[in-house]
Amino acid sequence: MNKPIDPSLLQPTENFAHYLKNTAARIDQTAEATAERDGARVGVSRAHESAHLHVAGEATYIDDIPELAGTLHCALGLSPVANGVLTAMSLDVIRALPGVVAVISAEDIPGPNDCGSIIHDDPILLSLKDGGEVRYLGQPVFAVIAQTRDAARRAAAKAKDVLSITAQPPVITPQQAHAKQQYVLPPMHLARATNEGGAQAAIAKAPRRLKSTFEVGGQEQFYLEGQISYAIPKEGGGMHVYCSTQHPSEMQHLVAHALHLSANQVQVECRRMGGGFGGKESQSAIFACVAAVAAAKLKRPVKLRLDRDDDFLITGRRHCFWYEYEVGYDDEGKVLGAEISMVSRAGHSADLSGPVMTRALCHFDNAYWLPDVSMHGYSGRTNTQSNTAFRGFGGPQGAIAIENILDTIARALGKDPLDVRRANFYGTETNNVTPYGQVVTDNIIHELTTQLEASSGYRERRAGIAAFNATSPVLKRGIALAPLKFGISFNVKHFNQAGALVHVYTDGSMLVNHGGTEMGQGLNTKVAQVVAHELGVSFDCVRATATDTQKVANTSATAASTGADLNGKAAQDAARQIKERLAVCAANLHGGDPSTVRFANDTVHVNGKTMSFVALVAQAYLDRVQLWSDGFYATPGLSWNRETMQGRPFYYFAYGAAVSEVVVDTLTGEWKLLRADILHDAGKSLNPAVDIGQVEGAFIQGMGWLTTEELVWHPTSGKLTTHAPSTYKIPTANDCPPILNCTLFEGQNTEDSIHRSKAVGEPPLLLPFSVFFAIRDAVSAAGGHRSDPPLTAPATSEAILRAITAVQAA
Repeated sequence: MNKPIDPSLLQPTENFAHYLKNTAARIDQTAEATAERDGARVGVSRAHESAHLHVAGEATYIDDIPELAGTLHCALGLSPVANGVLTAMSLDVIRALPGVVAVISAEDIPGPNDCGSIIHDDPILLSLKDGGEVRYLGQPVFAVIAQTRDAARRAAAKAKDVLSITAQPPVITPQQAHAKQQYVLPPMHLARATNEGGAQAAIAKAPRRLKSTFEVGGQEQFYLEGQISYAIPKEGGGMHVYCSTQHPSEMQHLVAHALHLSANQVQVECRRMGGGFGGKESQSAIFACVAAVAAAKLKRPVKLRLDRDDDFLITGRRHCFWYEYEVGYDDEGKVLGAEISMVSRAGHSADLSGPVMTRALCHFDNAYWLPDVSMHGYSGRTNTQSNTAFRGFGGPQGAIAIENILDTIARALGKDPLDVRRANFYGTETNNVTPYGQVVTDNIIHELTTQLEASSGYRERRAGIAAFNATSPVLKRGIALAPLKFGISFNVKHFNQAGALVHVYTDGSMLVNHGGTEMGQGLNTKVAQVVAHELGVSFDCVRATATDTQKVANTSATAASTGADLNGKAAQDAARQIKERLAVCAANLHGGDPSTVRFANDTVHVNGKTMSFVALVAQAYLDRVQLWSDGFYATPGLSWNRETMQGRPFYYFAYGAAVSEVVVDTLTGEWKLLRADILHDAGKSLNPAVDIGQVEGAFIQGMGWLTTEELVWHPTSGKLTTHAPSTYKIPTANDCPPILNCTLFEGQNTEDSIHRSKAVGEPPLLLPFSVFFAIRDAVSAAGGHRSDPPLTAPATSEAILRAITAVQAA
């Protein structure tokens, strides 16, 4: 039995206990209180608008909606084979089972049998008429509708007994797909040449060269609330679908197509999700469509709620990536030329693999100037679940490749990795254009990194770690500082738009509805703050309602970290129009210029007089002033040519950096994060408490991706063997470091974002790169820093032990 690590050895290198602070202590509460007294409703910390409902268990999710009389339950019959051809189905056997009301197959779908997000290559149900191609183990073949959920699931579990399939060997890994040149999309290429001959010439001329491979695994979203849709038939053939989705408008369109209806006959509604992380952007479609088809056929409400195992087996997740690269660099560690091929496991269909690969290629540079670079992206078609969006959307997979390269370069040169990273940073006046042609105009990575280096005691701690490792043969410590630069906007220009509605009632209370979806990230809280700030009322006066395709139409997904940027601006536009009408009304009452009327703290200041906001609203109603408005926003200045992969795809960049310190047991591969220091750029934060929560959550989630969360498919059957919490390990509270210092960098967005804030959804997921490279540093120490650790992600204890064995052998 392995001897457990002595807890006394898990303390940080020095006594930094005084740095341990709670969230409240990391926020300037005095300044916030002063701002709020002066009427500010943004830039101040507010509790999540549903926090009281969450902790009381009263927040309504889809499965909490009271079921209508006659509601039926649906479960999916899944393919037990990963690759092959379906030759026959004996569905009458299923229909005869207890409690079963009906069995739906592809032939029962009135419209196209497709739920593909971009390319129409993703069948709702496997169809015999379309050739019966079996694409992955877990592919939905038929749907069972029964009186109870238990009866439906028991019947669907008989799928293996009623499906006749001719099996073929599956393609599982991206390397296998790449070798077969089997892709879901044409390959992508992005290059920049500052010298004749481009990247290859620069590499050939460089005094030092590096050639290697690397890989990172995928990651399950593991949202607390699984995939669920509740479809209710309405009069005139309409359909109302309650769906846990990040993209109600796309669900509306896909359900309408499946039912052969127009969009105005389908209503999709979502008050909140119990987590999404990208997994409910496109992949909620199949469940919404199946529930709606069943409800339309039977003319009864139908609910489809997945079991966790089925959720794992049916839906996709973060793309795993395999890299092959060659780099030329100088004696200071500056990259002179780089060529890299990235191959992702796309799965059986395109889904969002194209945009994910685009963002990966556009983030290979991370925070670094790469003069001559050539990048190639391949989305491998495999007999696995179709991979999709996940927080970061390819950005983390692109950025970690260059970080791994720089870490290796530093070790080869015997330099501190921070010094090599700093030598390659983007400049502010020169060396400030990305490989895709966008000028980096808001670069703060130099000052942010310098501030974190000092506040974390990085240099002193590195020296202390070296001293500790010199006297500790078994336990080795490691430390790393990792920076980030992350582009904010959808790469597809027309997605960067949003709408909102604001209603002011005669009692002064307000209701706001917008096209974004709430998944726990605090979007509704921020939008309500924006409206309250614009109209000068208390936060409690504003209520956000469910996202509904019958209220705001043609919405974009709540994704790409744009939720608050887009919907906050749209809501501000609506509130501002109402404020301008009210200002005119106030000036008509008391005189003065409407432009000088001020709204703050539920009071209206006009021409030297004051009146309550409620009184002004009441008077405005009597004067027949419109007290509601719609708002709209489209992000300006964006451009993107997907053929040349050039343009300005991002409105701005968010920055950040983290320092992590770990200890590794070289006998077992066990490790522990001792301390993390984070400095993140949220611009002029709309809500510092919510933003710090997002940053800390992203850090731990990203740490899980890079360390404990391992996806394993059986190499011959193609079954995902890690399809439950028993085999797939997400981080828990015990994995959080005893010291976690998280601070927001002081500054504001140089672009006209909502109140000069910056997005915080996805960028901080790159912060835990520091954990991975701290582990790599500790592994390197086990070999006396004489060889580069062959460590890949996730850095499980087994992977760490293999890397330790390799460096010690070397």
